[in-house]
Amino acid sequence: MPDQSIREARTPGAPAAEPASGAGGVSRRALLGTAGATGLVLGAAGAAAGYAAAPAGPTPLTSVGSGRAVFHGKHQPGITEGLQACGHLVAFDLAAGAGRKEAAALLRRWSATAERLMAGEAAPHDDTGVARDAGPSSLTITFGFGHGFFARTGLEKQRPAALDPLPDFSSDRLDKSRSDGDLWVQIGANDALVAFHALRALQKDAGSAARVRWQMNGFNRSPGATAHPMTARNLMGQIDGTRNPRPADADFDQRIFVPASGEPAWMAHGSYAVVRRIRMLLDDWEKLSLSAQEQVIGRRKADGAPLSGGSETTPMDLEKTGAGGDLAVPLNAHARITRPDRNGGAAMLRRPFSYHDGIDTDGTPDAGLLFVCWQADPLRGFVPVQRKLDRGDALSKFIRHEASGLFAVPGGAAKGEYVGQRLLEG
Repeated sequence: MPDQSIREARTPGAPAAEPASGAGGVSRRALLGTAGATGLVLGAAGAAAGYAAAPAGPTPLTSVGSGRAVFHGKHQPGITEGLQACGHLVAFDLAAGAGRKEAAALLRRWSATAERLMAGEAAPHDDTGVARDAGPSSLTITFGFGHGFFARTGLEKQRPAALDPLPDFSSDRLDKSRSDGDLWVQIGANDALVAFHALRALQKDAGSAARVRWQMNGFNRSPGATAHPMTARNLMGQIDGTRNPRPADADFDQRIFVPASGEPAWMAHGSYAVVRRIRMLLDDWEKLSLSAQEQVIGRRKADGAPLSGGSETTPMDLEKTGAGGDLAVPLNAHARITRPDRNGGAAMLRRPFSYHDGIDTDGTPDAGLLFVCWQADPLRGFVPVQRKLDRGDALSKFIRHEASGLFAVPGGAAKGEYVGQRLLEG
């Protein structure tokens, strides 16, 4: 779990326009009732683009529903926006006999549904009414293509080199049935019913063209649960991800998105998502003392500050020693190993969800992190960092990688287009 973060941000501005009611049903936003006219903004630190703006200062929880992300744009939604309270990750395989034509029709349906749901409107076909009383709740829907998609659609020549399968890692205990997939969908929202509504609508849209391969559910802290915006905590209780790249960084686009001149051309302004289901061995972790946990991570548990001193955002002093001459931040500390300057500048934008899938018969919680990270090239982002973690990360004995996937996520669709159109109709 590389040491990088997304933060919540609130910025002043005006609310988004009320979406019009469509043929599929009454606008959900029209049914908000007591919800505020302005929304809670969740955005990567220093940027809240894509969301309805909110006034500065504390925001009442009743306004969460009015937050709205934008479907059409240079990039797909669900990448640079802030962490959302709940989410679903789902992979589909194209059905036997389905090819390029069926895939194009499916992406066209999915894009139309995503545009409507993100605007707070009903699904275009057979809406279930699950989210009828809610606003958009900052819903984002993101689509990607797996390695096998290109052979199934006769588009092998358009498959990016960056989509080559990830190498094996020593910490992997992968369940193949919960890994990979032809198509990948990421759904995030700040309301659980809104997120489920989107999941159900997209599943129904798949029809006979594709079947679900695997599906995972996740969550984060709810908007407004803390007194001020702060970096998220994971299920180990650690502030998780302080060094995440931010859109305000000069090299952010270079690290996260494929350039307009990149190859293949259909991936311009897109990104690559690595998805890992990382089980946390919480019973073992919680047996450690507070001090031992902090030595494993390299940061204080209370506030995320490096063990070398300062606050959460203070640069880590890797040479500082304590009174006994030992390094303040141990050589195998997770935060030391994952630093970009210790990995040839490798960086990725982490946007994870926690998960809890029940308790095993022996009382062990099946819980951990649905790790999702974004980068312009996984061979320069995820892979070198994970290889280094494999060689000596103190955290490795407390986690287990149980599922994995790599997906090419094309750039955003312009108005009137669907996601992936440049690939499927190019």
